[in-house]
Amino acid sequence: MNSIERRSFLKKSFSSLAAGGLLSELAREPLLARARSMAVDMSQVADSEAYWEMVKAQFTFVEGLHYFNNASLGPSPELVADATENFRRTLDGFPSKYMWGGWNTDKEQTREKAAEAMGVSPEEIALIHNTTEGMNVIAASMDLEPGDEVILADHEHTSGTIPWMYWQETKGIKLVRPVLPMMPASPGELVDVYREAITPLTKVISMCHMVNTNGMMLPVQEVSALARPRGILVAVDGAQTAGMFPFDLHEMGCDYYAASSHKWLFSPKGVGIFYARQDAQQHLRPLIVASGYQDESVRRFENYNTRNLPELLGLGVAIDFHNLMGPERKGDRIYDLKHYFRAKIEDNPAFTIKTPAADELSCGITTVELVGHRVTEVERRLAADFNINVRPMSNFDLNGLRISLSVFNTKEDIDYLVGVLEEIAAS
Repeated sequence: MNSIERRSFLKKSFSSLAAGGLLSELAREPLLARARSMAVDMSQVADSEAYWEMVKAQFTFVEGLHYFNNASLGPSPELVADATENFRRTLDGFPSKYMWGGWNTDKEQTREKAAEAMGVSPEEIALIHNTTEGMNVIAASMDLEPGDEVILADHEHTSGTIPWMYWQETKGIKLVRPVLPMMPASPGELVDVYREAITPLTKVISMCHMVNTNGMMLPVQEVSALARPRGILVAVDGAQTAGMFPFDLHEMGCDYYAASSHKWLFSPKGVGIFYARQDAQQHLRPLIVASGYQDESVRRFENYNTRNLPELLGLGVAIDFHNLMGPERKGDRIYDLKHYFRAKIEDNPAFTIKTPAADELSCGITTVELVGHRVTEVERRLAADFNINVRPMSNFDLNGLRISLSVFNTKEDIDYLVGVLEEIAAS
């Protein structure tokens, strides 16, 4: 099967989801039924590299680019980009209609899809801009007193750190910054760090689901189980995990979860998902006070008045794309790529892997050091000489390349990457 045939095969399947470019049409049962039947047909070849080549064909990268930087920004597949553009044209055709209520039903359908993807109720999901906004809502809402403690481990992303630092400066709260082991042997080793950091003054634990530095996964479920009986709220930065593999937020047990959908969910940029457990919503206040701020539902966090609705509705189509592949199948593939990449380099003394190997501790992100080489120079050579895009990681003395893999990467892509890394390592 050549590249044109592969692209055509998936186009026929995915195009049913885009029918007419309007989300209201996406919701019609005949179209959804057709999409489901096609998903079943595709599952018959889902274990083959040919299937994943077909998935890759849905993304349009710059000619010759080898993209291993999904943890920074994920691409939107053509289906999502086209649907979003159709939404935009529809809006421009009758602006006041579609901006002020014409898409209310469609917006609620997107909320329902996001809720289903995360195993929660639609009444626990707000459609926001990104993870940063969600973490700011949490931090700004907390009614904390001087001396109250917030646990914030050392590997947290700046988007989840700065809001708490601001409140430390202005309110006098205390940030407790435990040091996480870089290469824990088990999740229990990480749980112990949080357990030891908890005191009678602890009010909030703010933590990543997966740290952005080396892709280490943190034990949110176990930490939440520690926190709940003590009346401690748990806020999670899920920027790096939403859409990477399936999970259920109710089972996870956290109170809040903020996620950018433009990474492993492949949504348009500037769209995010915010989860607030039903009985924890009482602690939250909207960042923006506008009409509707007295709404007691989770929708009070969406009072932007004029916002980019085409992008928001594009999120709904991105979740359709995600579901068509199958969340389990998608997660299994990303784990398979991780294992394949590690196996090709882990016995080579020229490389030091700085991400835990266990599946409960890592998935789509692997950080690797080329021994004896400065990471910024390696990253420069990869970009300039080989059209490979990765993210250099210098903090925490990592001196490593962050390789973030997704479903548009094939094993052939990884072979190319490893060959180039071996060439640079030997130079």
